[in-house]
Amino acid sequence: MSQEKLRADIQMIQRILPHRYPFLLVDKVEEIDGTSSAVGYKNVTMNEPHFQGHFPGTPIMPGVTIVEAMAQTAGVMVGVALEQMDKEMLIYFMSIDKCKFRRKVVPGDVLRMDLKTVRGKPGGKVWRFSGIATVEGEMAAEAEFMAMLDLPKEGA
Repeated sequence: MSQEKLRADIQMIQRILPHRYPFLLVDKVEEIDGTSSAVGYKNVTMNEPHFQGHFPGTPIMPGVTIVEAMAQTAGVMVGVALEQMDKEMLIYFMSIDKCKFRRKVVPGDVLRMDLKTVRGKPGGKVWRFSGIATVEGEMAAEAEFMAMLDLPKEGA
């Protein structure tokens, strides 16, 4: 029997992640399969503040923000699976490995981020994820990263 996959719109994302403009870098997360995998989307627009100073005249989304968007997608996946809405969960980068950039991401692109959990389980603090970011099926970036979940204490 297959379980229906979950999704998170922007309102749900803001109930899970503490990030806000200009650093909320994921617009929706779909195909959430527990803590195993999820697909996030970022609509890249010209009005984002990094385009003012990152290659003015040739706007390119900074690679570090692509990796951050992948990490935020992983955070939403875990937050939905562990029912962390409105609980002030925090997630901290611990490492970024095997990170490669393959294609420019520019205003007008829709960045699709496919995330998988490599290691981590409910109740665990340290998780490892693998992510691939694509635009129209073409790989833009890939990375593995570790994160520490700071879950609020029950009853606190």
